[in-house]
Amino acid sequence: MQDRYTGDIGDYVKYALLRAIRGRRRLGVAWYLHPAGGPLGDGKHVAYLRDEDRWRHLDPELFDVLKRLVDTDDRSVRTVQAAGVLANAAFAPELLDVRRVPVRSREQWRRDWFERVRHRLSDCSLVFADPDNGLFRDERFRPTRSESAKRIPLAEVKALTEDRAAVIYHHNTRRAGGHGEEIRFWMSRMPGCTYAYYWRRWSNRTFFLVNPDEEMQRRLTSFSRRWGDHGRLFSSTR
Repeated sequence: MQDRYTGDIGDYVKYALLRAIRGRRRLGVAWYLHPAGGPLGDGKHVAYLRDEDRWRHLDPELFDVLKRLVDTDDRSVRTVQAAGVLANAAFAPELLDVRRVPVRSREQWRRDWFERVRHRLSDCSLVFADPDNGLFRDERFRPTRSESAKRIPLAEVKALTEDRAAVIYHHNTRRAGGHGEEIRFWMSRMPGCTYAYYWRRWSNRTFFLVNPDEEMQRRLTSFSRRWGDHGRLFSSTR
């Protein structure tokens, strides 16, 4: 996650999904907050906020909050937290920035950072992990490299999802076989991952659901139907 993405179309579906499926669970958000950086224009997908007839009815309260943040140029995870769109959620907002950490110290720094995240969210029964780029294989993950701050290795996924439900964000890539094949690949690598919600609009992304109970599955199915062809629901059984 980066502050500059606050309020864009990806933020809208992300928060709407969490609001729809959480039920009575205590939500914990691991922001994986990354310093601003990347291609010019990132975070600019906010035109949907001017098309209220098409988008607002999907989650009117959330829509209005995000529109206010964008219109007032008050875009950050801090303002999202303060706005209360995720109710009584717990947040792990510590910046994941290794640029000033000596290379030889980065691996330990990353471990320490992750342990602080786990501790902060320890009493949550549903965790959402929001890495800037998404999932990454353990064997290729190099915490000494600055780009690793944008990624979540499977080892961290498994630690966050132990004995609780979770939603893991992934920004789809140009992997051979297309996005469907990519989604099925990652589902097969995460124990307990039975569903994935694929967002089709603008920049494609997927939300992987791990260890959902029956109520969460019903809520997810209802959400997918409500949002129609904007997304697609994948299941491990089909």
